[in-house]
Amino acid sequence: MAQDSDYSINTIIGPNTNFTGDIEAGGFTRIDGSISGNVRARGRVVIGERARMKGNVTGTNITIGGVVCGNIFADGHLVILSTAIVIGDIITRRIQADDGCFINGAIKVCPNEESWIKTISEYKDAQGIKSALPVFQKVHG
Repeated sequence: MAQDSDYSINTIIGPNTNFTGDIEAGGFTRIDGSISGNVRARGRVVIGERARMKGNVTGTNITIGGVVCGNIFADGHLVILSTAIVIGDIITRRIQADDGCFINGAIKVCPNEESWIKTISEYKDAQGIKSALPVFQKVHG
């Protein structure tokens, strides 16, 4: 895991930038543009107030200020600012949701390593089953 004190930005998607595809970053990642794809960082992630994102966000400490249509996985602290709209499930160790934000999805807070690992594993298993259902229904339907 990246240290919380590392504030040098490794990856940035600036305002008025549109990006399609997944991003895997080694550290602090900031998004201020539009992304259609997943963001996975081994550090801090900031989704700025004007950012628009369709995809999942995974990181250590995550701050959401814009719109995220996707699931959020924060292995540390998640802050959802008053300007944020989150449409998707959240799994985190700690959460702060400011007054005025909008969240539509399930929220699971895992206070320790054991519950974090169990919850993530159960979530991945459930997603695997959901993705296999259409194939199963075609074969056995």
